[in-house]
Amino acid sequence: MNIQAEKLEIMKLVLETNNPNILESIKALFNPNKTGDFWTNLSKDQKDDIILGINEIENGEVVDYEDFMQKHR
Repeated sequence: MNIQAEKLEIMKLVLETNNPNILESIKALFNPNKTGDFWTNLSKDQKDDIILGINEIENGEVVDYEDFMQKHR
């Protein structure tokens, strides 16, 4: 797909969405200096998940990538 076709496809998706979060995210991509700290743009659930992940890492509750992959190959 060429660049013009990609642009048209993106425009179509933008025009069809009614999700304000998606529109804000797209605007932020074009105005990176105006977005401020990403943390303020996250939902409470997203913040909670990040904090949970950090706590798990700090408590050593991690799985080695290779060990994980060995079990699922």
